[in-house]
Amino acid sequence: MSDPSYEVVPAKDASWEHLVAVFGVRGPAARCWCQRYKLARGEAFVSCSQEDLADRLRDQSGAGHPRSERTSGLVAYAEGEPVGWCAVQPRTAYRGLVRNTGMAAWTGRNEDRADPRVWAVTCVLVRVGHRRRGVSRALVHAAVEHARVGGAQVLEGYPLTTGSAVSEELHPGVLSTFLDAGFLEVHRPSARRAIVAITF
Repeated sequence: MSDPSYEVVPAKDASWEHLVAVFGVRGPAARCWCQRYKLARGEAFVSCSQEDLADRLRDQSGAGHPRSERTSGLVAYAEGEPVGWCAVQPRTAYRGLVRNTGMAAWTGRNEDRADPRVWAVTCVLVRVGHRRRGVSRALVHAAVEHARVGGAQVLEGYPLTTGSAVSEELHPGVLSTFLDAGFLEVHRPSARRAIVAITF
């Protein structure tokens, strides 16, 4: 169950302006717009404008379109103010993640990377001024229910094992947040990275 002090909704039920408020205008989030694992083969951030990346997220999330049949994540609110974002979709939606066998997600694992029944949490972002207040915990708890209702058989994540990292590294979340939501650690590809999963 998500933290009752936060309301977490599918991004399609949030306005685009609220999503922009969470991502901000400076820093890693505003440079990425949650496209790290969405870039096509051969694409790089340096060849994409921030406006283009933002437009992609706007389309993927369906923000402002509650009747949309799809969305790419969740938005957290504190007393009506947007304070966080969590990317959660079928793992196959993250083509860069699925394509790149060198990523920590695949190190030492024998996985069917094309299995549509496996969903993934790839980003947990909390707005500046609202960090260390349980927003990440509320988002990851809500992601579990969102994936279950969406038909996932497995939901996995790739968190860091420590919160002592630069901001660019923290987008996958930290291990303790996922364990608190009922995930189990299934693999440790490195000292700083864990693979966690929850089965429905």
